[in-house]
Amino acid sequence: MSFSRRDFLKTGLFASAAVSLPLQRFVSAQTTLASRMPASKLPKPFTTPFRVPPVAVPFRTDEETDYYKIAMAPMTAELVPGFRTPMYAYNGSVPGPTIRVQRGRQVAMRHSNQLPARHATLKYEPYSSVHLHGSPSLPQYDGYASDITRPGQYKDYFYPNSQAGRTMWYHDHGLHHTAENVYQGLAAMYIVEDPQEAALGLPIGEFDVPMILSDAMFNADGSLLFSLEDQSGMYGDVILVNGAPWPAMKVKRRKYRFRILNASVSRSFRLSLSTGDPMTVIGTDSGLMPFPVKTTNFRHGMAERYDVVIDFAKYKPRTRVTLRNTSPKNNVNYTNTNVVMAFDVVADAFDPTNNSVPSELNPTCPTMALQVSEAVQTRRFKLERRKGAWTINGTTWDKVVASNYRHVEASVKKDSVEIWEFENDSGGWFHPLHVHLVDFKILSRNGVAPFAYEQGPKDVVYVGENELVRCLIKFEGSGKYMIHCHNLIHEDHDMMTQFEIIDPEYPAGDPFSAPCKNLPEEYEL
Repeated sequence: MSFSRRDFLKTGLFASAAVSLPLQRFVSAQTTLASRMPASKLPKPFTTPFRVPPVAVPFRTDEETDYYKIAMAPMTAELVPGFRTPMYAYNGSVPGPTIRVQRGRQVAMRHSNQLPARHATLKYEPYSSVHLHGSPSLPQYDGYASDITRPGQYKDYFYPNSQAGRTMWYHDHGLHHTAENVYQGLAAMYIVEDPQEAALGLPIGEFDVPMILSDAMFNADGSLLFSLEDQSGMYGDVILVNGAPWPAMKVKRRKYRFRILNASVSRSFRLSLSTGDPMTVIGTDSGLMPFPVKTTNFRHGMAERYDVVIDFAKYKPRTRVTLRNTSPKNNVNYTNTNVVMAFDVVADAFDPTNNSVPSELNPTCPTMALQVSEAVQTRRFKLERRKGAWTINGTTWDKVVASNYRHVEASVKKDSVEIWEFENDSGGWFHPLHVHLVDFKILSRNGVAPFAYEQGPKDVVYVGENELVRCLIKFEGSGKYMIHCHNLIHEDHDMMTQFEIIDPEYPAGDPFSAPCKNLPEEYEL
């Protein structure tokens, strides 16, 4: 069965269904830090081993498609040694299992919500909506925030994987509770590989390493502490890498490719090596950069991905290299949030193949080849807090819901090119702004060139304090898609709107046109 965009638009398999949305937003965050675990009980940095998330295995394959079943369910994990922390997990793993798929090979994925009817302490209903961040999914499979799957239900998602190779991730996107669900573990990496990358000689196998950064705070009993900080953000005092606090990783004396995802609720990073040596950025959110860029540090906002090569060949065995965090403005920092993890160099033998970074990676990248002269319109999106509400152009997702999902902030024609300007005139917060479906090119920050390391295809842009960022976007596909801040506290407090791509020949399905179903499963994928 081929899941092309056109086939989906022709199919009658999915009928429209009315969606019953929750009418109440629970104020579920704990309001006091009195129960916070004392620093003396937290692990010291670099005392836990680095670990790699498991790789998911399809339960069935055919000529064109891999089929997966992913269950969201409660579990406990030992994040802090000696304590068991209640979590929500994809297939019993925090972070969830990594999906690796070849470009052009389709994926059918069943997500079943086996979470409890109410969270044990925060008392909200943990409904879900799964977003494959970075995928050109049809609207009904994009993880539309209001397209919720309640406990005891499941939904099937279909992904064409037609885009160029890239580092993506799948995570919860349920309306008003994305922060809680992601914080508790509902996040995982999804990697599209393609022949173009395979021919470049970049590190592969054990030297191609997922690295999911997040932060957390714990109650004295080891459970997660969730605090809203006046609805501005959630900042933990423990840095986690693939679910381990400040881990130490043994590395051989060669190049490694690290696929670094910032999956934090609200924390941004500025990453550097303790040696002062440069790292080589080879990829951004939407795939390989045209050319590699060496940098001694880079700013990393929530939901951004940077593929970075670090070469350990020059270091003697038993050398420790620390990955540091010089925190950008408007984070809440604690004793050890200035470090992320350590690399301990070993003398072990290694495979010397695929141990290079060529001078050209993807020089013909279509997104980066876009020209300003192609733009037919310029739009500005003002990001601000107005009367206590987080807004985009003065509106919130409540307006979208009240319009019966008709309100759009922008209506664009298929295949048109536009300049979108994102303005944050506050000095009190930053916004990592995510535009669903599309890839884009950053043109400028406050009238000057973007940072060298972000001059690759993007789907999230860090809009810093008092910054005006201009982006060039080509709109392919059709249908309604979200634009939102990826500070998940801001998102959950409705800093989210939508745009629409108009394709008269092949109008897209409604975001609610592939409804969820009740468990037990009614049919096999």
